[in-house]
Amino acid sequence: MITIYPWQTELWRKLAAGSPPAHALLLRGRKGLGKLAFATYLAKSRLCEHPSATGDACGNCPSCRWFDQGSHPDFRLVEPEAISKKPQRLESGEGNPDGGGDPKGAAVYENDSAMEETGAESSGAKSKKKPSKQIGVEQIRDQSDFINTSSHQNGYKIIVIHPAEAMNPSAANALLKNLEEPPARTLFILVTHHSQHLLPTIRSRCRQIGMPAPTPAAAIEWLKQQRVGDAETCLAFAGFAPLGALEFNDDKYLQQHQAFIRQISAPENLDIIALADVMQKADLPTVVNWLQKWCYDLMSFRTAGKIRYHLDMLATVKSLASSIEPRSLATYSRRLAETHQLAGHTLNSRLFLEEMLLSYVKALSPARRA
Repeated sequence: MITIYPWQTELWRKLAAGSPPAHALLLRGRKGLGKLAFATYLAKSRLCEHPSATGDACGNCPSCRWFDQGSHPDFRLVEPEAISKKPQRLESGEGNPDGGGDPKGAAVYENDSAMEETGAESSGAKSKKKPSKQIGVEQIRDQSDFINTSSHQNGYKIIVIHPAEAMNPSAANALLKNLEEPPARTLFILVTHHSQHLLPTIRSRCRQIGMPAPTPAAAIEWLKQQRVGDAETCLAFAGFAPLGALEFNDDKYLQQHQAFIRQISAPENLDIIALADVMQKADLPTVVNWLQKWCYDLMSFRTAGKIRYHLDMLATVKSLASSIEPRSLATYSRRLAETHQLAGHTLNSRLFLEEMLLSYVKALSPARRA
C-alpha cells in the first residue's frame, strides 16, 4: 500500500483541494522527509480512475492495481542506476541523511537499465561497471516516445525524476526542452534534496513546493512507533529528518558512523590514510555529510555555545571547539559544500577522502600552533 507520512497530510489536503497541478512540480527539501513517497502518492492519485472526494486514490481500480504492481503504463520513475539497483531505497541516503524513503509496502519502480559488464578482464577476472550515480541524457531522451504517444487511459502521463540534481548537464538541458514545450496532460514531478544545484531555468518552469518537516516531538513519537531505539539521538544524528533517523537504528550503520566521528573528534591523533582506507567503500556523499554536521556542531558551540547533531558528545565538542579558529573552520565548511557535490563523481575514493580529511586537520590546526 502506497501512503504518505503523517507530517505530509496537511500539504496533501491543500494540494488536492486546489487547482490541477501545473505541468511540472518541484518537491524540494532536505533528505529524509519522504519527498519520494509524496511524489509517488501524488502520481498514483492522479492516475486513479475513481479518486475519492479528497483526491486520494481508490486503491481498487485497474490503474491502482497496476501502480501497486509497478507496471503502470502511464508512469515512469527516472533515477540513477546506483539508486534503482538498491534492494531498498531510503530517501535519506533518499540511504543518506536528506534522503525519502518509500513507506513500508510501497511499490518500487526501477529503471530498465541493468548493470553492464565490461569486456575487459582484470587479473583474470571480469570487472563490472559501477552503477552510475548520475541521471544521463539517454535516460531523459528515452522518455520521448512515452511523452509523445497517447496515454493508456486518455489521462495523465506522469514522470518522476529523483533526485533531480543527479541529472548531468546534458540530461538537464534535454529535460528543459520538454519543460519549455510541455506535452498535453503530461506531469513532471521533480524530487530534489538540493534545489540550488538545478538549473535556474528548470526551477523557474516548475511549481515549487517546500516539503514539510515534522516537529522534533512529532518525529520522535513517529520513530518510537517504528520501534527505533533512542529515537532522540538517532533523530539528532540525522539532522532531524525522520527517515534518515531510521538508518541510524541499524547497528552496522550506527557503528560505522560512531567510529568515524570518534576518530575525527581527535584530529591530533587522526590517521588519515587508515581512515580513508576504511571508509573508501562507504557512500561518499554520506561520509561528507557526517563531516559537515560535525563541523557545524564545532562552529555552533564555538560561536553560540550550542550543538545540534551530536548531543551525546557535548563534552568532546566543547573541548575541541575551544581551540579552533572560527574563520578557518568556516572557510573549510564552505569548501565541504562543494566537496559534497563532487562526492558522487570521484574516480578515486581513497584519494578523495585523504584530501578531505587532510584539509579538515589543517582547518583545525592554526589555533593550536599559535
